[in-house]
Amino acid sequence: MTAPRIGITGTTRHYQGADRAGVNAAYVRALLRAGGVPLVLPALIGGRYHPEILDGLDGLILSGGEDVDPAHFGHPRHPALGDVDPHRDALELGLFRLAWERRLPTLAICRGIQLANVALGGTLWQDLPSEAPSDVSHQAKSDRDTRTHTVEITPGSRLAEALGSTRCEVNSFHHQAIKDLAPGLVATAWAPDGHIEGAESAPGQPWLLAVQWHPEEFHHHDGAPDHGLFAAFVAESRRVAVAR
Repeated sequence: MTAPRIGITGTTRHYQGADRAGVNAAYVRALLRAGGVPLVLPALIGGRYHPEILDGLDGLILSGGEDVDPAHFGHPRHPALGDVDPHRDALELGLFRLAWERRLPTLAICRGIQLANVALGGTLWQDLPSEAPSDVSHQAKSDRDTRTHTVEITPGSRLAEALGSTRCEVNSFHHQAIKDLAPGLVATAWAPDGHIEGAESAPGQPWLLAVQWHPEEFHHHDGAPDHGLFAAFVAESRRVAVAR
């Protein structure tokens, strides 16, 4: 069987006296478990080499991380906006738009669902606690693999089929979220307060599966439904690889 080559967008962090480019290891482990070959794409690439990058990939993962700069959806900065990275915004917006044009499968996680929504013309809540407060714990202080709230999922959706359920307990570490859904996307999962927790491409559009939680953190949990998201994505990426 062909092992598809998957690009995972990364971040830049200052650690132990040096700038380091990479991704949380959970993404790599979850993808390896599903049968994909992970290739890390540093944020420092910025707006360069997008065609050359995608020429070597069968699928793309938009990973979690910094806030998306509201300049990309025409809004002024909210006082509670977190860290933004112009290099990362440039990398991911350019890569995802070109991947969409080329119909390359994409799995978008946490910041990723927000980035994809913005790239396709949607907007975001910049800070849920101040702009759209609720009793749901969206920015949990718990361990990375602690499930903190439920999501309800549309029956028959790509997301429901991947998870094998129309209801799931999820972990949650975000303060931004989809506000206005972009054209070409269909919301398929919601938190108890009504905020969008999952979306996917409309029929006829390129393959996209996007979630607001962090399924990669359950890579070591045998039987976790979240493995189905990576399995569905790798299967579609493998189909693209074979077709090539």
